[in-house]
This record gives sequence, C-alpha cells and structure tokens, in this order.
Amino acid sequence: MLDTSPLTEAVERFADRLRAMPQSRLQRGAAAEALELARELSVRAQRLEAPDGAAPAHTMPDAGVFAVGDQVAVAGTDLAEALRTTAPETAKAPSEMLDEAVRLVEQAEVRATR
Repeated sequence: MLDTSPLTEAVERFADRLRAMPQSRLQRGAAAEALELARELSVRAQRLEAPDGAAPAHTMPDAGVFAVGDQVAVAGTDLAEALRTTAPETAKAPSEMLDEAVRLVEQAEVRATR
C-alpha cells in the first residue's frame, strides 16, 4: 500500500495557510490559485476511481474565497485515498502520480503566498 502522507501533509499545510489568510489576500489571487489546484486534484482522483471513463469528471464548484482551504483539503484527501486504494492501469506508477501531486500542491502554495 502506497504511503500518501507526503501529499496529505502538503495539502493540510496549504489548506491551513489558506484558512488563515485575510480576505484581501485571498481576493488578490490566492483563492483562485487554490481553487485551480483543488479542481486539478479532484479530476485526478476521479480519473483513478473511474479509469474507464464510465463516470464523467465533475468540476469542483467555486464556493467562495473562504471555502478554498477546505476545498483543497477535500480534493487532496480524495486523491490520496484514490492513490492508496486504487490500482491504476496507467502509464504512470502510483508513486510517480503521488510525487507529481505533491509538486502541484507545493507550487500552488508558493504562487498563492507570494
């Protein structure tokens, strides 16, 4: 079973930072960056859970600037669980997908907190 703690730790750290940000900073782009990340993580989890394309990917809604921290946390946790429990039939190994997801979170955090 794949250890997905690097992803869950990165996601929780970023989500906590988002939850602590003032509204002005969230509105200046941090919330948009976080929502884009949450949507990407969500799509990746959905692809792992339905690799045959049987279920269409659902887009995470824009629930407002104060919800993005929770949206990142939920999407990241969903992806971590999918990586941990799903045997993907893809060209990439689960560990590669995990490393890529961690990089996405770290890069989004840097962009959102500049």
